[in-house]
Amino acid sequence: MADGTPPPGDPDPFGPDPVGPAPAVRPFLVTAGRVADASSGRAMPVETQVVATAAGLDALGRLSFEQYDIVAACRLPQSLAELAARLRLHLNVVRVLAEDLREAGQLAVYVPDADAVHDASVLRRLIDGLRAIPDSRGVPIDTD
Repeated sequence: MADGTPPPGDPDPFGPDPVGPAPAVRPFLVTAGRVADASSGRAMPVETQVVATAAGLDALGRLSFEQYDIVAACRLPQSLAELAARLRLHLNVVRVLAEDLREAGQLAVYVPDADAVHDASVLRRLIDGLRAIPDSRGVPIDTD
């Protein structure tokens, strides 16, 4: 639907939405004042893929609200950007909490190869692949 919710009877491929309305808690309170360290280049890129581990799923009952939401939403792999948007959390909050969960063994984190991210041929193949996806009439999309 226009607001991003699936039509009635159309199941969400990621399962039920693990959160309700946007949180009213300030982001710095969620991370205890910690921020993602972008200045050193160590912050996880937005395209980093995260997925819950078996240990993370087993620990769901012992996690804080935000950590619970992250692990529950990561039953299927997704990027940090997708996760932040889905959970309605600030991207840097998700970065900090995802790093904490990774260190605890509750999330598996897959950072993309930096060389591939800046390779124009990867972008070209992505664009070609998107163009090959048929529209609703079964006709490949041609944007040229």
